[in-house]
Amino acid sequence: MSVVLVVNSGSSSFKYQLLDMAREEVLASGLVERIGEGTGVAKHTVKAAALAAPDAPAPTVTDATSTIEREIADHTAGFAVMLDAFAAHGPSLDEHPPVAVGHRVVHGGARFFAPTVVTPLVEINIDELSVLAPLHNPANLAGIVAAKKAFPDVPHVAVFDTAFHQSLAPEAYTYAIDREVAEAHRIRRYGFHGTSHKFVSEAAAAFVGRPLGELKQIVFHLGNGASVAAIEGGRSVDTSMGLTPLEGLVMGTRSGDLDPAVLLQLARRADMSIADLDTLLNKRSGLLGLAGVSDMRDIGERRDAGDPAAQLAFDVYIHRLRAYAGAYLAQLDGVDVISFTAGVGENSIRVREEAMATLGFAGVEIDPQRNASRERGIRRISTDASRVEVLVVPTDEELEIARQTLSVTR
Repeated sequence: MSVVLVVNSGSSSFKYQLLDMAREEVLASGLVERIGEGTGVAKHTVKAAALAAPDAPAPTVTDATSTIEREIADHTAGFAVMLDAFAAHGPSLDEHPPVAVGHRVVHGGARFFAPTVVTPLVEINIDELSVLAPLHNPANLAGIVAAKKAFPDVPHVAVFDTAFHQSLAPEAYTYAIDREVAEAHRIRRYGFHGTSHKFVSEAAAAFVGRPLGELKQIVFHLGNGASVAAIEGGRSVDTSMGLTPLEGLVMGTRSGDLDPAVLLQLARRADMSIADLDTLLNKRSGLLGLAGVSDMRDIGERRDAGDPAAQLAFDVYIHRLRAYAGAYLAQLDGVDVISFTAGVGENSIRVREEAMATLGFAGVEIDPQRNASRERGIRRISTDASRVEVLVVPTDEELEIARQTLSVTR
């Protein structure tokens, strides 16, 4: 059995999944949160696949979830809580020992373009790259250090959000500012959500039954954070996020694209500090800034109730999606497959409908019934006559991390 533990660590929490990679099934998952904040909370769920009898034709039991509250001083203590949960509730790590631990790391800079076995030098590099992702890389590294203490005898692999976009050409990743300044401070487009874009583009190719290397694809990853990527032959050629995950599409609380002079104007006229501007663009903008709510479901309810602010927020959101769709159609010289993924992309019928409404010239034709279906799993929402396949593809970043982890440890 090839079992992989996948860890996604934040500053005061971490999520985990234990996966049986022979079947690509989740055996258990969990969340440890409020680390270092007094009373912590740990939730551990044993999946039906792990509880069922080995030879049963289908699981006859449901998932089992347990929750505890206790002080969790740091990530090392958090991993001890996780190990206790496995011991108390299963599945047994003695019977399902991980052969490796895969870690999500947000920023790999220009140094990491593939899954990488963690060594002391790699840890130093992840720490050094914290200047590009101060909210994420230190937390990712804390998870790696704690996990290595909990699992000292197996390889640990870092899988970088930015790695998939390292195939961008210089004209795609270069910003038109003073070259020496940009080089000194590593200012360039890096792109994010790479693990999701890679997983979705490969799943889409398999679904339509065509070789990945032959396809031109556009993938919309639309969640609270959102990005779009142009992918040719399985390689990213353009993407909406840039130096940070702030650039690009309108998001739940992030502004996406705007004139950089807006910041200068606010600094001069509103006396806003760098910290104020950071908070404004990352936490008080996007859908929240326009309509007072950040969830697309709430936007929809308010639109239906006649709220003009919610209507404007939705219109701005769609305008940006269409703008990037058009830009990437031009960059790719046409497209074979367009996929929607993540929370909004997988669930919002109206967003998909409106985003594609103006692409008839490119051969896109949406089937209203297919688009309105609540069927789960990967599915086609374009008509049979559409020259472009339009799909909904549920993303699975943990599975992709596990796959990449095994790829460098076997």
